[in-house]
Amino acid sequence: MKAVVITEHGGPEVLKIEERPIPTCADDEVLIKVAAAGINRPDIMQRQGKYPAPNGAIADILGLELAGEIIACGAAVKKYKIGQHVCALVTGGAYAAYALAKEDCCLTIPQGLTLEEAASLPETVFTVWYNLFILGQLKARDKVLIHGGSSGIGVMAIQLAKAFGCQVIVTAGSLQKCQACIALGAHMAINYKEQDFEFLLKETGVNVILDMVGGSYLPKNINILAPDGRLVYINAMQGRQAELDILKVMQKRLTITGSTLRARETTFKAFLAREIQKYVWPLFQDKKIKPVIFKVFDYRDVVQAHQLMESSTHIGKILIKF
Repeated sequence: MKAVVITEHGGPEVLKIEERPIPTCADDEVLIKVAAAGINRPDIMQRQGKYPAPNGAIADILGLELAGEIIACGAAVKKYKIGQHVCALVTGGAYAAYALAKEDCCLTIPQGLTLEEAASLPETVFTVWYNLFILGQLKARDKVLIHGGSSGIGVMAIQLAKAFGCQVIVTAGSLQKCQACIALGAHMAINYKEQDFEFLLKETGVNVILDMVGGSYLPKNINILAPDGRLVYINAMQGRQAELDILKVMQKRLTITGSTLRARETTFKAFLAREIQKYVWPLFQDKKIKPVIFKVFDYRDVVQAHQLMESSTHIGKILIKF
């Protein structure tokens, strides 16, 4: 099969197309003929050598989400059959013509979506559901701030928070990105290159913040959180170190938390998959939320796909197709 392989750590040019054996299912796995795979920020970090694959994951073939047709099933697989179309969250290996996925980390395709649209969902939906709604305890009428509102994570977080009755505020890096966030349901969009979100939000306060920036945003986040507010980290693109005023955390009874999903056990991901199937998939079928795809590349153009991701000029998801 054709696979996109990291030949060494470095820039997008280290990605090469190679021939690899088609993998064989373990008892609890399905083999998927990949139609499309999502490009995500962790892929960039892994390629750069900053985010090693967890134990047991494919180390040199990137890709954390995909959609396609099941062509083989392990001996213990019961929920799916050969010929079914699914999307899946995987620990690696999605940038290939065929990929393995744990049965419990697969989801049926929401009615009305294409395989490419479905491939854009697992990494973002799993991440948003866990971090906003479970860790962040987001609930109706909460005011939520989403940093990086035009990212793949951001566009899904906006829509889900709005669908569950929250007031959504985002930061983004251009007028075009801010307008796109408003169109998706954000009540307020702040261009962080021109405006200070702390100044604009300090008086009103927010209940939950989803942050992928880190660094200097930490004290600003602390200052704008309302009493009993929750701050959830899913990345630290600006840096992992920052000063924290512990007294403010105590006075406002704040919760600071965060997560990485890739290395979590299959049983936990299976729990998230069941939650998503129950609470999120119907929203796609009812047209209350939608995939937001910026561009789809042929897998042979994966270098350009990574260059686009690193440019941060996109709004929504970037995919490669096979």
